[in-house]
This record gives sequence, C-alpha cells and structure tokens, in this order.
Amino acid sequence: MTLWQGRFEGAMAEEVAALSVSVPFDRQLAVDDIAGSKAHVLGLAKSGLLDAREASALLDALERVAGELAAGVFAFLPTDEDVHTAVERRVTELAGEVGAKLHTGRSRNDQVATDLRLWTRRALLELASEVLDLQEELLRRAQDAGDLYLPGYTHLQRAQPVLLAHHLLAHGWALARDVDRAIATVERLDVSPLGAGALAGSSLPLDPDFVAEQLGFSARFENSLDAVSDRDFVAEALFDVALLGVHLSRMGEEVVLWSSEEWGFCTLADAYSTGSSMLPQKKNPDVAELARGKSGRLIGHLAGLLATLKGLPLAYNRDLQEDKEPLFDALSQVRAVLRALTGLYATLEWSQERMQGAADGPASAAVDLAELLVQRGVPFRRAHELVAGLVRESLARHVPLVELVQAHPDLGDAAAALLEPGVPVTRRTTPGGAGPAAVGEQVERFVRRIGVDRSRLAIHVRTLRAAPVPDSAPPAPEQVAPDDARGA
Repeated sequence: MTLWQGRFEGAMAEEVAALSVSVPFDRQLAVDDIAGSKAHVLGLAKSGLLDAREASALLDALERVAGELAAGVFAFLPTDEDVHTAVERRVTELAGEVGAKLHTGRSRNDQVATDLRLWTRRALLELASEVLDLQEELLRRAQDAGDLYLPGYTHLQRAQPVLLAHHLLAHGWALARDVDRAIATVERLDVSPLGAGALAGSSLPLDPDFVAEQLGFSARFENSLDAVSDRDFVAEALFDVALLGVHLSRMGEEVVLWSSEEWGFCTLADAYSTGSSMLPQKKNPDVAELARGKSGRLIGHLAGLLATLKGLPLAYNRDLQEDKEPLFDALSQVRAVLRALTGLYATLEWSQERMQGAADGPASAAVDLAELLVQRGVPFRRAHELVAGLVRESLARHVPLVELVQAHPDLGDAAAALLEPGVPVTRRTTPGGAGPAAVGEQVERFVRRIGVDRSRLAIHVRTLRAAPVPDSAPPAPEQVAPDDARGA
C-alpha cells in the first residue's frame, strides 16, 4: 500500500522500493505519528470535516494501534512504505471505510515534519536530563576531592597546580553549555507544522492553532513552504550532540592518559574497563576510548545532513528522508556514552601521591615567583625574565631551583617558601580560579546552575504533560453563520 497509488497504474519497481522505503528506521516515529494523527482527527472534527461518530472511530482505532505498538505486536508489512503508511493502513483495517478520511487535509510532508519535531523535542529533553546527571556526578566527585591537587596543563606540559575539584568542574561548566543549547533548540523547534499540507496549506477549514495546542506546541507555523522544508531543528540538534560529543571525547582522552601507568593519576573500576584477549595483565579504558571515538561519528552526522540540505529548493524534497537516521543514531550513541561515562567517573579512584607528586615540581611555582616580584614593584616583563633565567640555570647546572631562589638578592627565603609542596595551589585567589576559596565559591555557583537547569527542564516537561490529551472526545464542530447572517 502507498498513499499515492491512485496516480499510477503499476506497482513500484522493487529497486525503487528498496531505495525509498523508510519504515525500517522511521518506525521510531510511530508513537509521535499516532499523537499527531489524534490531534489531526480532533482538528477535523472541530472543523466539521468529521462527525462525532467518525472521529470516535478513528480515535479508537489509533488508540488500538498505539496499544499494539506498545505491546510489540504491531505487524509492519513489506508493502508499508513508511510508518505513516503503516499506521493509516492498520487504522483503516480496524475502523473500516472511515479510515480513508484520516489523511484529510494532511500531507506526509507536514505529517513527518510534525512527527520529527515531537520526537526531537522529547529526545533533547531526555538528553539534557542525562547531561545533568553527569554534571551532578562531577560535582559529587569535586566536593569529595577536598584539597587534592594535580598539575594543570597547557600544550600537555605541566603549567600550574590546580585543585582536582577545579579541573572536574571545568568539564561540568562545558556540559552546562550543552544543556543550555539543548533546551534552546527545544524552544526554537517548538512550532507545529501540521496544517501546512504538501506546501501551500489547504482549502479546507483547518485550524492549525488548535492542533498545535493539542500537541503541546507553543505556536503553529507562519509559512507553509518553510514549515514542510525546515530541518534547521535537526541540524541544530545534531550540532548540539556533536559539540557535546566533543566535550565527552575530551573527557575520555583525559581518562585514557590519567589511567595509564605513565601518568597513574587514577585507577579504573573493573566494571568500567575491559581486558585483553591475549595479554593477561591488561586493564583497558575502553569506555573512555569509545567516548573519544564516537565523537567522529557524531560530527559526521552533522556534516552529512548539512551537505544534504545545502542545495534543496523549496519546498519538500525526498532528500529530507536522510534527516532521520543520523538524528536517531546521534541521540542514541551520545546517550549511551553519557551513561557509561557517568558510571566511569563515579567509580574512578584517584592517586593522591601521583597527582600531587607531579604537581609539586618547583618550576610549577615559577609564575608565583614572578608575581611576588611584581608585588615588590618589579615590572612583570623583567620579573618573568629573571625567573626564567633561574629556571634555565637550574636545569643547566643541575642545581635545585630553591637554592638559586634563596641566594638571589631580589628573592630570598620568602620567595623560596613559595616552592614548598602544596603552597602554589593555595595562592590562586582570583574569582573563578583554581585556589581553595575561589573553588569553594565556584562549587556553590555550580550547584545553583544545576538547580536552575533542572528547573528549566522540568518546566518544559510539565508543559508537554499539561498539553491536552489527543484521545479525548472530539469537540463539536464550529458553527458557521450563513452568508446572509454575517456582517458586512
């Protein structure tokens, strides 16, 4: 069965069917397709295009189809071109002739655009919730880390010591931007395309605003051509996921390094690592490596969709069928990574000795020496040159830096005290910095940020749940006055 077979005399060629059939992947839209169809039926009844008996029969059939899908007993047939065809076929089997009225005033163009917005809205809200779960785990580990510190790096070279809490929260703030992007995308996509038809609307008395309200959308489309061709929201969702994937990849790369014997900053839990099929001694950071590896896949999905969209004339083109598989896969993959990384971070064991030992090299306090000189009135560029010269001399002569600092007339014992283990990290005092007081304040701000984002997310979820249930009794059709009773 196709929804357009009346125009053609023969059946679709097998090769064409193999190329164009989408039900193997767009069946993920079945729940949303039924929700959209219920709202459409209510809209048809409100407009007087279905009587109460017809609307009830269609709503009952749609509810039965929803039950079959939920129970896993819905039978997709080889002749079902897509999920929309499958649902309409089954509704017609259950409701009889009135099933032929289900598609009144609707095209698959506005239908699939509606389904995909419903799916993406829900998926992004679920994604944001799981990102917040990871943020909360990072927060917990940061709070538990206390005064544990490690080297901070630039160019993968030891630079300055930072509190571990500060380092973990750096990832947490990046993830906060990912949450913000996901919610912002939901707010932009919260527009109903239903009623746009194939591209130009309809001559029937449809009410797109009513249908949008039934589906919990905040608005209906403004331009029918744009409504059916717009896939900005898919591209935005894929960008959100790709950038989130980049952040998760960076976290994974770090764990790969930190858990190696060369670094030894952390130990992986058995439940979140794997072994070798050949080497008995191995414990491999596969979770972290897959977090790193999946990012390429996510970036590829975004690039592929943008390449598909770049040359499409208005309005709908079949190329847009290529929007779903990358979107479905990207959300599935990144959510799997999120859950695994959350468990990984929850079970990491830190090595205080290795972390702090690596951070306690005298050279890590070099900038503190320069800043001490600045406080004594020395211009920073001269202070930088002086300290750099001492570091160079220490390396060349194999003389401990602390001895050179003590002996230097512009430095002395007070400066040498800055090189003691654990001292430099306590001297970072600027807001947002890596010292104890600043990190304590940062933790409080991060707790508030998570609370705010949880509340923002809850508002959107409540809004969806508060939307009218599109399986209620059909509304009475609007009464339209005859022409001679209307005002001039």
